[in-house]
Amino acid sequence: MKAPASASWKGPLKFRMPTAENLVPIRLDIEVDGQRYKDAFTWNPNDPDSEVVMFARRTVKDLKLAPGFIPQIVQSIQSQLADFRSYEGQDMYAGDKIVPIKLDLRVNHTVIRDQFLWDLNNFESDPEEFSRTLCKDLGIEDPEVGPAIAYAIREQLYEIAIQNVTSARENRTSKKGRRGAEHFLPSKAGGAALDLIKLFSFRSSVVRKRKEWDYYKPTLDLLSNEDVDALEAKEERSGR
Repeated sequence: MKAPASASWKGPLKFRMPTAENLVPIRLDIEVDGQRYKDAFTWNPNDPDSEVVMFARRTVKDLKLAPGFIPQIVQSIQSQLADFRSYEGQDMYAGDKIVPIKLDLRVNHTVIRDQFLWDLNNFESDPEEFSRTLCKDLGIEDPEVGPAIAYAIREQLYEIAIQNVTSARENRTSKKGRRGAEHFLPSKAGGAALDLIKLFSFRSSVVRKRKEWDYYKPTLDLLSNEDVDALEAKEERSGR
């Protein structure tokens, strides 16, 4: 089923995630009294701050963590939300901008690698829907893989949105700043990738260049218990 191509917004927009839901990627890596808690998830920046405290208490209770984790979790989430909110209301520039998204993830026994192009102008895009479709197409049964893929996409889109705010600010103050669509920095996916905008559907923001289908097709590996144990031991040593 085909749908109209996504709109091309030229000029300044107010900062937000270039997705249907304006969610903040949150990453936690906290250690208290020899216990370590790592997690990654998204958060609605419009939720009241009291939800953060409730989440921290519930997490500590469910995972049987030390009580000292509660203030650490609260502080980390609130700090990341504050960073996100500091960009709200600021201009960011977009145009016919398509950027590469790369995946290189290990979730439990599953390793997935992929690369595709994402349309920043489609504010109806849905990383979670894309992730569910990708997992279904690849026959991935682990329910934790889909959310991890969606999070990785959102994290990269967040970084790009911040870069667009910085670019807009620098161009606004520079006497040599350019106008219109040139306000944003060209991405490495530019050139031939830009004419792919017409291939995007209203709900989809992902496309693979035909000549690169074989090279960039998703790769999936399933690890043995021994492989996972070795990798986790290596990660633990490197994290010290």
